[in-house]
Amino acid sequence: MSARIVALVGSLRAGSHNRQLAEAAVGIAPEGATVELFEGLADLPFYNEDIDTEAALPEAAARLRAAGAQADAFLLVVPEYNGTMPAVLKNAIDWLSRPYGAGAIAGKPVAVIGTAFGQYGGAWAQAEARKAAGVAGGTVLEGVELAIPGSVTRFAETHPADDAEVITGLSAVLNGLKAAAETPAQAATA
Repeated sequence: MSARIVALVGSLRAGSHNRQLAEAAVGIAPEGATVELFEGLADLPFYNEDIDTEAALPEAAARLRAAGAQADAFLLVVPEYNGTMPAVLKNAIDWLSRPYGAGAIAGKPVAVIGTAFGQYGGAWAQAEARKAAGVAGGTVLEGVELAIPGSVTRFAETHPADDAEVITGLSAVLNGLKAAAETPAQAATA
């Protein structure tokens, strides 16, 4: 069995360093795992319980939930906007959290990574993403994380996939996420 990891990127910009980081994750998935970059967060309407019905469910929300239901784990790739995570990522977590207690993220391992311009690599945004994913029912893995500072200069001429230090850290995160996906009972204590 291959562990299926769904990556959600909080930046919609095509050339985003965080998108590049997610693309690097796809390329270095450990043996026995796949990382799938979910496309379509820009199409999600803001979560609204009035449209979260069988008759009105937006197609984009249905696609996200289907991808989440098939996932064994989630990789949240988080830029930092004004000291917190972008609304598009929080919105995706909200859609994945429903129906309450049985959403597609419930009980599944979640790792949070990202890069940002500041000296802490988006640590505030990552903390907010961990909190939201945990409250939504995901099993947020402690210590399975990666915050890369100085993105604007560090990746000005280098893709994250070509940065050995980034690949080492990203590999560790993916291996931790894969291990947690393969042993769900242990993921809760990770």
